[in-house]
Amino acid sequence: MIIVFRTNEEAQRVVNKLIALGMQNVFVHLNRVAIAGYKQVQDLPQSIQADLPTDIEIELAPANAVQVSRAFHPEDTVIKTKHSTIGGDHLTIIAGPDSIENSAHIDYMAQTVKELGSTILRGGSFKPRTNPYSFQGLGKTGLVYHREAADTAELDMMTEIMSTQDFDLVDEYTDIFQVGARNMQNFSLLKVLGQQMKPVGLKRGMSATIDDLLNAAEYIMAYGNPNVFLIERGIRTFDAKYTRNTLDVMAVPVLRELTHLPILVDSSHATGKRNLVIPGARAAVAAGAQGLMFEIHEQPDAAFVDGAQAITPTVLAEALPGIRQIHDLVEE
Repeated sequence: MIIVFRTNEEAQRVVNKLIALGMQNVFVHLNRVAIAGYKQVQDLPQSIQADLPTDIEIELAPANAVQVSRAFHPEDTVIKTKHSTIGGDHLTIIAGPDSIENSAHIDYMAQTVKELGSTILRGGSFKPRTNPYSFQGLGKTGLVYHREAADTAELDMMTEIMSTQDFDLVDEYTDIFQVGARNMQNFSLLKVLGQQMKPVGLKRGMSATIDDLLNAAEYIMAYGNPNVFLIERGIRTFDAKYTRNTLDVMAVPVLRELTHLPILVDSSHATGKRNLVIPGARAAVAAGAQGLMFEIHEQPDAAFVDGAQAITPTVLAEALPGIRQIHDLVEE
């Protein structure tokens, strides 16, 4: 439940009283008070009910994910890092190879990403693979290569974290944590990421509903970290013969309405085929996406991981001006 007061002072006064009564999961943003687990004023303690002004408004958050709700936080969240701005009317471009292959290659990718106008260098050192015999990443060595490449090119580093046991190691190197689709509901991991303040890019699970995604983001925010952005990366439907996943384009405007968190789209994973990556990106931006994630590789067929969905830097360079034009038209 979210209670909208006339003034910030009224809201803070009620919050102080709720906390004094020992109530937990109470949050305040300007003139709005969110109380997780409650749906109506009649459920609150009598002393609180008696103290409420008569002209309050009550709003409900989707799936009771109160902190991520736009009803609680009407303005867009904008996340700022050393090199990037994520959210608001900015179009954030994240690019890089799916996996870190070697030092020379990620150095080359970093310079390429910089030339494309991107500010975030993506790449995986720990790879969650469907087949246990597939390449699993370089581990710590990959993190070292990735960090050095990002620093040299003056880019932010973004990499995937797979488990709580990897936190200290990954935290030592990365600027932005990525939670992959398979870990979207790894609640132990989400809690740990909520207890630090680096940005977290949370990918939607391949079978997750929008409410599932919002609640996963709420886990991170509930433990103290407001720096979360959501990544639509396609869901599993019927046409795997033609697309690896189905890009849920309509999830973008739905999420823009429901949450203040930045909404990005990974059209590489969402489509799974390189000839569909750019059309998917254009559709995502037209629907209101505030950023895009691309897998790039100068020789996609030789990529260690997911070469079928990697596009060349040349293809991305040719497409980005048009994508930015679409974004500018949508944001006018």
